[in-house]
Amino acid sequence: MVNFTGWYVGYIVAAAVIVVVVLLVGWLLSLARRVGVQANAIADVIGDIRGTTAPVPLVGTLNEKLARVVEQATTARVALLGEDAT
Repeated sequence: MVNFTGWYVGYIVAAAVIVVVVLLVGWLLSLARRVGVQANAIADVIGDIRGTTAPVPLVGTLNEKLARVVEQATTARVALLGEDAT
């Protein structure tokens, strides 16, 4: 009499391993999809930020020009009113 118990156990173990691998691959693919969706959302937000922060380098120039305006206003006040500049 031939005993196939070992074969049956082997098939059951192989099937369990295959099921576990398929579940893990499915889980990894769903995580990869979520990461892809979030990456696209982040890219969109970065594009929005890039558009709204483009003028930031001009702040230094604006500060310099405003300082000159204040200087000239002080000079004009002294010239017109004869007040002390401080």
